[in-house]
Amino acid sequence: MDNLFNLSGRVAVVTGGSGALGTEFCRGLAEAGATVVVLARNQERVDNVAGDIRASGGTAMSVTADVLQKNQLMDVRDAVLDRFGRIDILVNGAGGNVDAATLKPGDSIFNLSEAAFRRVFDLNLIGTILPTQVFGEVMSKAGSGSIVNVSSMAADRTLTRVIGYSAAKASVENFTRWMSVELARTYGDGLRVNAIAPGFFIGEQNRDLLLNEDETLTDRGQTIIDHTPMGRFGKAEELVGTLVWLSSEASSFVSGIVVPVDGGFSAFSGV
Repeated sequence: MDNLFNLSGRVAVVTGGSGALGTEFCRGLAEAGATVVVLARNQERVDNVAGDIRASGGTAMSVTADVLQKNQLMDVRDAVLDRFGRIDILVNGAGGNVDAATLKPGDSIFNLSEAAFRRVFDLNLIGTILPTQVFGEVMSKAGSGSIVNVSSMAADRTLTRVIGYSAAKASVENFTRWMSVELARTYGDGLRVNAIAPGFFIGEQNRDLLLNEDETLTDRGQTIIDHTPMGRFGKAEELVGTLVWLSSEASSFVSGIVVPVDGGFSAFSGV
């Protein structure tokens, strides 16, 4: 049974690989046996993540690229193939919110910045599509591979204020389902596309929304906890099991789904 989850011999590219969640994605894949390519824009941060993996006995390569620049992604693809000869897993972890695309108390939806709305769509949707095109093409030629996108509770549940992020992540879910059909029908049943929808995890971008300076809950943070049956925020490492499952042969007949990892948030009506 353990062999179903073993990623030995697989090469995984993780975009956003130096972020709070992305770092755990990289570590978890490496612990499962994969060779991990840590991709993000900051050289020092990707070097640190890759260095930690190597120090723990894993194999990792650090690369810098902007997921919105296809030429940069193609350069990374070529470098990975030159070094490892294959790409088996793509985790589209790059993304996040844009502050100006979030309504602050007293803001009107009718004054929302068009430019900010476009930026958050680019970061989350285009930043998923372009890596899928570049690295997914390698998988299509091999006839096998797993792509795991990252959605959000905001895609399916109406969360106030985060209009741009919500719409962008809903698009990521639609793209996930569309690509799962396209790749399987065109290139065979060895190609799979799924997504993880994290619940609420404390990160750099949402810390001020959820926690006060003294680490107590903000009103919004308390509302979230009240609507999470498990009564707490998630820990980044709690996403790893789902990621490894979706990346491995254990999910060989699973494609086109979005898996919530949310402490029950999406199942609870609040009543």
